[in-house]
Amino acid sequence: MPRNTSYRVDDTWDDDDYGYDDRAPRRGFRFPGGDGPLWQKILYGLLIFAGVGFLAVVGFIIAALQGLPSLSDLQDYQPPVSSRVHAGDGALVAEFADQQRVFVPIEQIPDHVKNAFVAVEDARFFEHSGLDYQGLARAVLRIPLDVIQGRRIQGASTITQQVAGNMLTGRASSCQGVICAVWTKLREGLVAQRIERVLDKERILELYLNEIFLGNRAYGVAAAALNYFDKPLSELTVSEAAYLAILPKGPANYQLPRHRERAIDRRNYAIGRMLERGYITAAQAEEARAADLTTTNRLSGDQFIAASHFVEEIRRQVENQYGADALLRGGLSIRSTLDTRLQLAAARALRSGLEDYDRRHGWRGPLGAGDPSGDIPAQLAEAQRAPGLSGWVRAMVTRVANGATTLTDENGETGRLNADDAQWAAQAARRDRELGLQRGSIVYAMRLANGGYRLKQIPEIQGALVAMDPHTGRVLAMVGGYSLEQSTGLNRATQAQRQPGSSFKPIVYAAALDYGLTPATLIDDGPLAIEAGDGTNWSPENYSREFYGPTTLRRGLELSRNAMTARVAYELGPERILDYGRRLGIYDERTQPVFSLALGAGETTLMRMTTAYGMFVNGGRWIQPVVIDRIQDRTGRSVFRRDQRECPNCTAEWRSGMRAPTLPDPRQQVIDPVTAYQIVSMSEGVVQRGTATVVNSLGFPLGGKTGTTNDYKDAWFIGFSPDLVVGVWAGFDQPRDMGEGETGGRISAPIFRDFMRVALEGEQPTPFRIPSGVRLVRIDAMTGGLPTATTTTTILEAFRPDTEPTAAASSSPFIFGGTDPIDPRVLSGLDDPVPGTGERRREQQESEELGGLY
Repeated sequence: MPRNTSYRVDDTWDDDDYGYDDRAPRRGFRFPGGDGPLWQKILYGLLIFAGVGFLAVVGFIIAALQGLPSLSDLQDYQPPVSSRVHAGDGALVAEFADQQRVFVPIEQIPDHVKNAFVAVEDARFFEHSGLDYQGLARAVLRIPLDVIQGRRIQGASTITQQVAGNMLTGRASSCQGVICAVWTKLREGLVAQRIERVLDKERILELYLNEIFLGNRAYGVAAAALNYFDKPLSELTVSEAAYLAILPKGPANYQLPRHRERAIDRRNYAIGRMLERGYITAAQAEEARAADLTTTNRLSGDQFIAASHFVEEIRRQVENQYGADALLRGGLSIRSTLDTRLQLAAARALRSGLEDYDRRHGWRGPLGAGDPSGDIPAQLAEAQRAPGLSGWVRAMVTRVANGATTLTDENGETGRLNADDAQWAAQAARRDRELGLQRGSIVYAMRLANGGYRLKQIPEIQGALVAMDPHTGRVLAMVGGYSLEQSTGLNRATQAQRQPGSSFKPIVYAAALDYGLTPATLIDDGPLAIEAGDGTNWSPENYSREFYGPTTLRRGLELSRNAMTARVAYELGPERILDYGRRLGIYDERTQPVFSLALGAGETTLMRMTTAYGMFVNGGRWIQPVVIDRIQDRTGRSVFRRDQRECPNCTAEWRSGMRAPTLPDPRQQVIDPVTAYQIVSMSEGVVQRGTATVVNSLGFPLGGKTGTTNDYKDAWFIGFSPDLVVGVWAGFDQPRDMGEGETGGRISAPIFRDFMRVALEGEQPTPFRIPSGVRLVRIDAMTGGLPTATTTTTILEAFRPDTEPTAAASSSPFIFGGTDPIDPRVLSGLDDPVPGTGERRREQQESEELGGLY
């Protein structure tokens, strides 16, 4: 029977209609215990909350574990270590680091240093397992107070946690807020637990004491001992160790001398903690509390300022070879060739010489102006600092009356300006009133012993000096400018390309000596014109604008004669001149062979010129400039050693009568030893009778050659003793006329003299070494022949065998056929356009007309 589907409004569905009873409540989410009592509902809620919280904590920990170092990473961890540069005499001259650190094994750290840090930072260090739960609980309870007071969340970090935080997880001092602080502490705690499982307490303490930042650019206790007290760790007192131990919490809070009282109070607290722990006795504690706290500013003395260009050259070389990371973090030990005594002497001599030149060319006016009725020291503190190593102070003119000028300096001292200096400034004021000294003028000045002042100004001219061992190429001193601060990193000794001028002439004459001439050969010092190849004539003149006729090769070098040097160059040819320049490392492949090279028209560096002269001194053997003797890595293994010669007997056990081992000399012979000595001997004449007699006052066997380029743009002097070669250059960075008469003999030679006065102090005069194959013969200095009744001056000259003059034949025949200098004409269209490089038949036939050489 069909179902009745009709219904009324109040009809209800039967269970049979669709399978359910609409009177039952509809199904959905029901809170557990919803039909139970209240306590049951609360219990169920707490369980759910705990579960969610547990899952959140687990996720938090899992996230915190991401990126943490593995156990093997912890075992093999090596902190970044500073690279240190030592001079050849062992003195520390520089450090390179982004974190200045000297790693010291725990066995070499004194007990009182270790104990000071443990007492202050983590008294239970040797008892806990990485986390101090008591301290941690106290720190957690303090969090609300820290938040309310707006302070950084503090933790109860153990030494192990600090190792983790400072070295591995990258503790962020800028981290703010509870979540950030908890996150940081969690990661530190996790790493600390790992550290404690793989490292013993001694190793953990070693890492901590070598890693912790202690201010003043120092990471680790060894660097801090040096930077604060200029001492090794073994010499630290209990008082000094206690001071270092208070620094991890905030080095700036206890900076000396600014916060002296606060630092001493906190140091005394550390001493008390050491006493409580039994690390020191009561007597030691009393002595430590009574000790004063004084710090030193290491690496800031004169010798470090003087070495700045040398150190920068080392930085460039090491970084180019090994990379910046190895230099800044690899803990390299770099033994340089620098001699600190000579380096300081070089810097002072160069500065003095540049200042002397600058003074000759006038006062350029004050630095600025201030108010003499105000706070003078405060105003002077705003002025540009005086250059390091100068000994100058900033000063203000406070009174000008009755021809006297009174200064007050930045230290509050007052005195009169030297009368000569006042006149020096007055002369400039007559040209320009703004250059004069008036009340309020701010200047540089040097305080004198009598209480007065000398007026100073930083020279605009620049210069460089290089001192080298000619036998090894080891650079003993190098100054690349007046000051590195002004130079913006430019080292003019190695980077500035300048024309050497007449300082190149010894290279020309060396080529001539190998070509068959002798120091006694007569050359016509007369006017000449040489085709330059571009349709113009090259007609060099002497400095005096005069010509002197037949002159010996030696005399030509001593007096720096241009015309006769050009004649020698014409005979030899520009290719031969350039070849000798390349042999000695002065020029490279880019330099073109032109006649003007003979007078120093090519460009080179002071370092190259000095090295070339060194090869004359050492007998003609090739050397290269060396600034680094050895580099060792952080483990002491040598990664670079300059001297690669084998010496099996050098490590033999010494016994009586044993001789020093003989080492091979692998250097290439680039110049004949006799030629090299002849140039040395001729260069001695430059000092004794020539353009550098200002050097002769030292009373030592010295040689050298001056050099001045056209328009007085460059001034050179390269000089030497038997065991030291020194190059000096002066000029403007943007080449310009230095002024009439400002030659190498006037500017650079006195700098060499002042440097050598210090370098040779305490030494005995030693003659230059004479190689075998040299014959010394006394000759007439003017004619080059044997002395006669008319001879007025003789000289002991160096000859090759069979080239010296005899009674029957002179080694230097008069080559012109007459006593009057001949106006030579260099002909064009010759079969051999480059005399001296091919056949010379036609040139020999015409040599008398041309004034050439037989």
